Amino acid sequence: MPQTRNIAAVVPCHNEEAAIGTVVRDLRAALPDAVIYVYDNASTDRTVEVAREAGAVIRHEPRKGKGNVIRRAFADVDADAVLIIDGDDTYDASRAGELVDLLFEGPYDQVLGAREEVSSEAYRPGHAIGNRMLTGAVAALFGREVTDMLSGYRVFSRRFVKSFPALSSEFETETEMTVHALHLRLPSVEVKTAFKDRPAGSESKLRTYRDGWRILRLIASLARRERPALFHAILAGVLALVGLVLGVPVVAEYLRTGLVQRFPTAILAAAVMIIAAVVLMVGYVLEATAHQRQEAARLAYLQYPAPAVPPEVGRAATSPAGASAGEASPAGEGSLAGEPGSA
Repeated sequence: MPQTRNIAAVVPCHNEEAAIGTVVRDLRAALPDAVIYVYDNASTDRTVEVAREAGAVIRHEPRKGKGNVIRRAFADVDADAVLIIDGDDTYDASRAGELVDLLFEGPYDQVLGAREEVSSEAYRPGHAIGNRMLTGAVAALFGREVTDMLSGYRVFSRRFVKSFPALSSEFETETEMTVHALHLRLPSVEVKTAFKDRPAGSESKLRTYRDGWRILRLIASLARRERPALFHAILAGVLALVGLVLGVPVVAEYLRTGLVQRFPTAILAAAVMIIAAVVLMVGYVLEATAHQRQEAARLAYLQYPAPAVPPEVGRAATSPAGASAGEASPAGEGSLAGEPGSA
């Protein structure tokens, strides 16, 4: 029996009646052999009926939030490549075949469709700036370049999907995916893809300030868990600075007069400095624990084989990404943009 690629497309949806039919049909044209799963996330319109009529397999996740959908889908779906794309028809689903081919040819564990705006109204006011700020924060904390951390158009290998904890509940799930790839130094690549307006009748579910705050909180939480030495060093530095501000005048007064007249201030300064030292030591202890968790996560990831192109597919395809190959930014392990690396 000829060997074929097992591909699944996951489309999270909440009230996307106006767009979901187009997304499913475009995915079917781009990936004729893929199983297309539409995960209904408590929709109250005709999303389910329209998706079923377009030929999708319908699954349900009653707990609202994209992160909850991804968590459920990654547990349920078993495929060599898993594509996720929003059901609002803002991403170019016709490029799905190119992204999947690139994943196998790399091989990569993640192919990210970095958004390239083709309409001045595709991004709501402030979203582009917010995306750049949050993306820059992740790049600064985890030390690697990322250009579109919040993109919802990605293809993953089986080993990424089955080693990803998926702890987020809402729109911050893309941040968690990005940090997972960066921190484990998984081979990834970015491809520029068009990002367009929503169709008429489709409404964005993203709440600018609330979801931005949730993403910022997640970044801080991930930094605390994954970079505890750095996090606690910064906190200890702030405490030490407070201790110095309080203590330097007391020491200067003692050197000038030989007396300590402000005992409460001296005691407080000494206590703050001791706390700073304890916080710093706790950070180093937690760093060792984080290293052990990282090793365990890496070993769980390595239990699955790398994505491989079946023999007949490899012979038939001379250029996996076709004309778009020049648009891809190949990445070595741990980078979403940079020099090519091996899996």
